[in-house]
Amino acid sequence: MPGTRTVRNVHQRVVQAPAETVGALLDRLSAPDDPLFPTPVWPAMVLDRPLGVGADGGHGRVRYRVGAYEPGRSIRFDTTGEGLGTGHHRFDVEPLGPDRCRVTHVLELTMGTRAFVLFKLAIEPVHDTMVEEVFDNAERAVLGTLPHPPARRPARALLVNRLLWARPAAVPVPAGAALLHAAVPDPDYADAYRMPLPPGMPRDPRAWRDVLPFPVRGASDSELMLGEDASHLDFRASVVIGEDSLTLATAVRLHNTRGRLYFAAVRRVHPLLARRVLRRAHRRAAFAARPAGERNRVASASPLRGPV
Repeated sequence: MPGTRTVRNVHQRVVQAPAETVGALLDRLSAPDDPLFPTPVWPAMVLDRPLGVGADGGHGRVRYRVGAYEPGRSIRFDTTGEGLGTGHHRFDVEPLGPDRCRVTHVLELTMGTRAFVLFKLAIEPVHDTMVEEVFDNAERAVLGTLPHPPARRPARALLVNRLLWARPAAVPVPAGAALLHAAVPDPDYADAYRMPLPPGMPRDPRAWRDVLPFPVRGASDSELMLGEDASHLDFRASVVIGEDSLTLATAVRLHNTRGRLYFAAVRRVHPLLARRVLRRAHRRAAFAARPAGERNRVASASPLRGPV
């Protein structure tokens, strides 16, 4: 067809483990304990139902539907909507003997020229990195360690990652910020910003201690409160962990004219700084998280290494 381009992108990895063991990992794609998809650095695969033909979803802005599925052996995801083009991507596990197998990922797309340029400049480096990290996670999960250096994250992929990273959304101060509400029951100013908390991100609020450089004023299972008192104002900030979200909430109590004048200036830049600090801490925590293959080891015995 005039004005269209075809992309075929292939990755392969020989894994020193039985095909049945690696195929069992493939069957857990998109599950809560998905051991393969490289979250939280990259968007998780999310489907609208358990893995099977017809399941709809994607990862990040990439949308697809399960078009074919052979448990333990092969999964094909067909593109939906316009997106970058029409086609599919698929995973296959091929036995090479009793204790070896080959894992293959193939992406085949037909797209317009503009989408092709975007793919080559920005999307392909991210795609290549994600697939190689999927393979790394498979080896971690079945072998207990990675027998070679981890996949490299090229500068272009990291730039795209930074540009597309989730951004904080303004929300009401959550009811779960109990320590904050008790410390400043009637604030002169309060705000809150929320970000998603994907699999692998810390769920202990104390792990977020470095979000702000203030003394800890209190902690609970779901909240860490920091703050500082001064003659002109009292400031409190709470990191609140929800079921699948992280919220940074702040409250200020002003004491006098000096406090009101000071905060009149600070108030203009505070929302920008709060969002920036939260987003930076969020991204750093994602990159510091343990890889999915280490978090979700296979719960079976490996004929190569005994119980894993």
